[in-house]
Amino acid sequence: MQRRALMCTTIGIVSKHFGSSIRYLTPSHRQQCSARSHNFATNTKYFVPGPVRTGLQKAVKPKSTFRRRAVHDGKIAGSELDSNFNPRLTPSSMNNNMDGQNGGKKICGQDATKHWAMIALGSNIGDRVHMMEQACEKMLAQGIIVQRTSLLYETAPMYVTDQDTFYNAVCEVETTLNPHELLDALQTIEHELGRKRIIAKGPRNIDLDIVLYDDQIIADDRLNVPHKLMLERDFVLRPLAGLIPQERLPPPHDSETIASHAAALDRKSSDGRPLSITPLAPSLAALKPTNPERRTSVMAILNITPDSFSDGDVHKLHEENVLKSTIQNFLLSGTSIIDVGGQSTRPNAKRISPNEELSRILPVIKLIREAAGDSKVAISVDTFYAEVAKAAIEAGADIINDVSAGTLDNEMLPTAAKLRKTIIMMHMRGDPSTMSSLTSYPEGVLHGVGQELLDRVKAAEKAGIARWRIILDPGIGFAKTQAQNLELLRRLGELRNYPGLQGIPWLVGASRKGFIGKITGVKEPSQRIWGTAAAVAASIQGGADVVRVHDVAEMASVVRMADAIYRVKPDETAGIVRL
Repeated sequence: MQRRALMCTTIGIVSKHFGSSIRYLTPSHRQQCSARSHNFATNTKYFVPGPVRTGLQKAVKPKSTFRRRAVHDGKIAGSELDSNFNPRLTPSSMNNNMDGQNGGKKICGQDATKHWAMIALGSNIGDRVHMMEQACEKMLAQGIIVQRTSLLYETAPMYVTDQDTFYNAVCEVETTLNPHELLDALQTIEHELGRKRIIAKGPRNIDLDIVLYDDQIIADDRLNVPHKLMLERDFVLRPLAGLIPQERLPPPHDSETIASHAAALDRKSSDGRPLSITPLAPSLAALKPTNPERRTSVMAILNITPDSFSDGDVHKLHEENVLKSTIQNFLLSGTSIIDVGGQSTRPNAKRISPNEELSRILPVIKLIREAAGDSKVAISVDTFYAEVAKAAIEAGADIINDVSAGTLDNEMLPTAAKLRKTIIMMHMRGDPSTMSSLTSYPEGVLHGVGQELLDRVKAAEKAGIARWRIILDPGIGFAKTQAQNLELLRRLGELRNYPGLQGIPWLVGASRKGFIGKITGVKEPSQRIWGTAAAVAASIQGGADVVRVHDVAEMASVVRMADAIYRVKPDETAGIVRL
């Protein structure tokens, strides 16, 4: 394959700023640059600027290249296109988008190619999630466009171990800045966020490092790319492997994929893998979907609707004391999330306006905050309207729960990105009036749901939502037949490992659904407790991180029992029963 073009004046910059930076050029760009009388020292297909060659006898030809940007017929450099790959970052798409608005320079008569880089983020002081999200926001002001992020990981400190645990992630960025300009920009962001360098590798509120930059190898007094300690740092390799698992590092570490390097580090480590985390609310512990011993969170349903399929007209705004009592019972039963809904999404439900929905839910959000006091509980708003989500968050809600995953309101995903709150994205086709007729999955319901949710995750990332802010929901009862609902519950573990969705937490909401009534013969939804209990247990066995339920006290007991059975260390389930 041909390498990405690095234009002539970029090479010129190297002699002034980059020390012993090694650059790779295609033959066509050698001709372009030679025609401009640039001074190059050549070695077969690989070129190093003349002034930089001092002390460097020969540009070593690598065994293989860092295969990142070239895409041909859906493949990356001879390997299958990985499911996380972002097609917006291909050379053709970047060239097509170059309109001079990002300060692109004319190089050899052409617009400068935008560059690709991986930035590692870390924090272990203060509100770690907030600090890292602020850093991503500030990158935009510096001309650094965050394309997508990895999952967020909680990791033990290295080198200086007497300090708090870190939150770590990697973000994939696009920039017109050269490596040293990028470094300057990142250090400016650290300074603006109050970073003080007191102890090397010690506590810090924010840490930003360039891990990779195109396919370049850079080594000078200020910058080493690839990061020289990358292969011993699980907190870098793990998130990097989540984004570009099948890519290879520049030489001399190009014999293995990044995923292979991460696996090798796993084998050496006695501490196990870092755990991915998804924040819910400042007062509440984050979800840890990769922790086999995690406890399942209970989400209590509080519908303020006259027409919900199960509890319509049960909770009324004018009965404030009854609502307070319900909320207190939720909290005493062990719920950690209360999901407030003002609009029914049952089949063929009548759609109401955002204003009417807000008139129902805003007083309840206020009431929950008053009733909860110091209780550790998050408030989720069940809506597909962006303006409702925004107003609810501003009123004190913590989570957005969108049954359409952003398909019923085009402003939902950009709004969620600006709010920097966690969003639950459920699988559904059409809307409540059409979904029951949209149950055909030619390649099977598991693949259909997995692929369609992956598409929504990519749309969320494109809108600016960090991957660590996403929870997925298979949409039990939404555009699914009874058999499909059962298959999703039975094979939830496979869905959790669908390529591109690994490590993201899952919510399952099967409570009182119609298919439970049909199987058990219980017509009245409020009486479907035993069937719901079985579905909740199956969800936990399959790996659900959150279960959404109506009968909170009863299902909280089911959750505790199912957790005791299924949420254990892997080696605890490996024993052999001898008769």
